Amino acid sequence: MPTLAVLSLTLNILVLVPVCAGLLRDAAWAREAYGERTPARGILLSIYGAILLMSAALLARGASEQVAPLLWTQVLYKLTTPLTVRSLRNPVVLSNLGIAVVHIATLASLSAAR
Repeated sequence: MPTLAVLSLTLNILVLVPVCAGLLRDAAWAREAYGERTPARGILLSIYGAILLMSAALLARGASEQVAPLLWTQVLYKLTTPLTVRSLRNPVVLSNLGIAVVHIATLASLSAAR
């Protein structure tokens, strides 16, 4: 599997394990960043959990041809968060934008390798 694909999937795992754990435990930092426990936050946890599981599965299988669809989905939602949150100061928005940059670099490298 290409190095940047491994980097992107590993980044997903390293970020999402503590985020999912914090949302599940209703940690104070999670309430501050994501708001109180609501159905919407539960849906977000489901999405994050799916991305976490897919990242781990793709990394374990070495399925590099299946990495791009996951990363494209993430890039699209991460780049739209400043619009939906209406802020560039929210720590989740800033984190999303930083991760999107990494994933865009990975997608460019996967595309160039074809």
